[in-house]
Amino acid sequence: MFDKLTSGKALPSLNALRAFEAMGRTGSATLAAAELNVTHSAVSRQVKALEAALGLRLFEGPRNQLKLTTRGRTLLVGLTAGFDAVADAVRSVRTADEVHLAVHPSLAVKWLVPRLPTFEAAHPDIHLHLSELEPRAMRQRGADIAIRFVDADDLDRPGVEVLARNRIGLVCTPRVAEQLETASRLTTRTRESAWGEWTTLAGRAAPSGPERALAHLHMTLDAATAGLGAAVLPHCIAHDALAAGQLIPPHGFVEDKGALVAIRLAGDPTRSERRVLRWLRELAVETR
Repeated sequence: MFDKLTSGKALPSLNALRAFEAMGRTGSATLAAAELNVTHSAVSRQVKALEAALGLRLFEGPRNQLKLTTRGRTLLVGLTAGFDAVADAVRSVRTADEVHLAVHPSLAVKWLVPRLPTFEAAHPDIHLHLSELEPRAMRQRGADIAIRFVDADDLDRPGVEVLARNRIGLVCTPRVAEQLETASRLTTRTRESAWGEWTTLAGRAAPSGPERALAHLHMTLDAATAGLGAAVLPHCIAHDALAAGQLIPPHGFVEDKGALVAIRLAGDPTRSERRVLRWLRELAVETR
């Protein structure tokens, strides 16, 4: 019975509309699949089915560089607003003591999760739910707050609150610091520009050793802590390792133009969200 609710000429399949909206918004079938918890091929099939049902092309270009058509962009605007309205409606009646956070993996592993026991002890009535925020995403449907690093160009976006200005620095073990000039350079694939930014801001040369690339900032931090080389990292990511004496910053830290931010959807925050945001601000100050 219910599968007929979205059938017929009035409205295409809801699953197809969701797949198209996620792919159009994220710019990738892979990212859409991760968000919807389905396979890449499932998203592609749904989008093709939607195009067939509408009798028009929604994407154009080569398979690995698909772009929205004019009609695709028009449809995306309406669908995004519609699905956002649905999410807001569900959020408005959801249990008030639940807050959903979407966080970059490295921030979750090295900054947020180790400090959750303190929050839970102070706010036992608030249940925090964590999910992974995709590297390029500024928001996640269903999440009340997204937490990530952003560059200066994104600081003026709606809903963005600066928790702390970002500081980056070269970090390594004391032993690696003894031969820093020839140490290996640990790089992060999600932040490949870090070494270039640091050399410009700090006015210093990078070590001349070989480059070792890792997938995420927390992996780069662990590699640095293991003595595999030097890394350029945000201060809050390296904070605990620095405090424990596992790493040192031979040249200190410098501010870049980015920031650690919390991002909310439109609307007034709930009481629980305000308490979580206040806690996030305090954490940012403590680890600054």
